Amino acid sequence: MPGHEHRRAAPEAPPRGATRRGRIFLNPDGTAPGQPLRNVWRMMREGKGTPWPLRIEDPPFPPPPEPARGQVAVTFIGHSSFLIRYPEGPTLLTDPIWSERCSPVAFAGPKRVRAPGLAFDALPKIDAVLLSHNHYDHCDIPTLKRLAWRDAPRVVTGLGNARLLAKHGLRDVVELDWWQDAPLPGGVVARFLPARHFAARGLHDRAHSLWGGFALRDATGGSLCFVGDSGWGAHFAEIGAQCGPFDMALIPIGAYEPRWFMRAVHINPEEAVQAFAALRARRALAMHFGTFKLTQEAIDAPAQGLHEALAAAGIDPRRFMVPGHGESFLVEPAG
Repeated sequence: MPGHEHRRAAPEAPPRGATRRGRIFLNPDGTAPGQPLRNVWRMMREGKGTPWPLRIEDPPFPPPPEPARGQVAVTFIGHSSFLIRYPEGPTLLTDPIWSERCSPVAFAGPKRVRAPGLAFDALPKIDAVLLSHNHYDHCDIPTLKRLAWRDAPRVVTGLGNARLLAKHGLRDVVELDWWQDAPLPGGVVARFLPARHFAARGLHDRAHSLWGGFALRDATGGSLCFVGDSGWGAHFAEIGAQCGPFDMALIPIGAYEPRWFMRAVHINPEEAVQAFAALRARRALAMHFGTFKLTQEAIDAPAQGLHEALAAAGIDPRRFMVPGHGESFLVEPAG
């Protein structure tokens, strides 16, 4: 209008990083992470739930494919471990664990019922590791030390984890707050994402380091989301709005019973479908199931629950798949 200057809308404020209460990191909604100790004892008194098989032998899959330009090859290793290969770099691992147990000791604790979908010696050279948090089923020091000795990859992780890793000889570590970026080779950028969870290696370091997931964006516009561990919350929609849409999301579906306890830290299959929608993902692969018995549900319950939740939501099951251990997928950007 005459006499009035044209003004551009003010840019949207960037998302806020993690907040603390003293030494304790808080969840995205400001709540204290995890459950109080009295609830842990109550859950333990309920028992271990449905037994799992001692061992499952999976059929072999073809070796991971070589991605063409514009593609990303994603191979499910097991639990939350994926091999992610870009055609012009980098080659990544998420939360790598090749150990028989996810535990502070080698003789006790949850033992894997499935071998890794790809043998450690069959891995290509790893450029970087994306480490979501320091729990033993995600931050496996024996595997990380093997990778450091063989490939010396950079580790990208949340605030407060470098000290632990340095104690074990891993010194090329990039610590990120939520929403911070780290450049990777080949023009790929990793952004650390918020999650509703917690971190701890023992009784006295609860939530002293930061947990989260990762968004990956490459030079061709392709995008992946690795959720990490998380309970349900509004942060899923915020991630979708800030970083989506995603060509592929890697979403946990297991370790969710008893619900009164686990809802604070892990989504169940129905919530995984809601997360899939909130993240604005075109496709998704399930993770965090069928490798280590961490909670009470049966070994096949997460996959069955996901199938039922997708049917109830009217979503084609080919859009959100339960991968086989060792199965690979080629991801291409939309359009």
